[in-house]
Amino acid sequence: MNIKIIGVGKLKEKYFKAGIAEYAKRLGRYCKFEIVEVPDEKAPESLSQAEMDEVMAKEGERILDKIKDREYVYALAIKGKERTSEEFAKEINQLTTYGHSDITFVIGGSLGLSPAVLKRADTQISFGRFTLPHQLMRLVLSEQIYRAFTIINGLPYHK
Repeated sequence: MNIKIIGVGKLKEKYFKAGIAEYAKRLGRYCKFEIVEVPDEKAPESLSQAEMDEVMAKEGERILDKIKDREYVYALAIKGKERTSEEFAKEINQLTTYGHSDITFVIGGSLGLSPAVLKRADTQISFGRFTLPHQLMRLVLSEQIYRAFTIINGLPYHK
């Protein structure tokens, strides 16, 4: 099984890198786990809607270039479906059972995901209505993917 997270922008903070590295190491026993970073577009505070759409479109093209046809894609979006950890684990388990061995999660930049990326996604997932920095979301998502595998394998990590 291959799990990939595509994130817009570079992860700079050492504490985020350390946390993600820890979960990546733990995930190594269950899957091939990778994080792919695509460059973000400069987005000053005061952009018109057309300029915001252009930024999202450029970032979206970079994201779509990293997704292969066979990959099952989760787009992280505030309007996506919320799941419990148990529901998420069950979903991952069912995907692998039914032949989806390549699962990709997409985290947009500060403006979100382009319509083209949302259209390509097989499903949208939300971690609640909070807005979180995309760097933090990589860490939270990595932990939840690890938690899903511990649930699937009946391990005591999840309580």
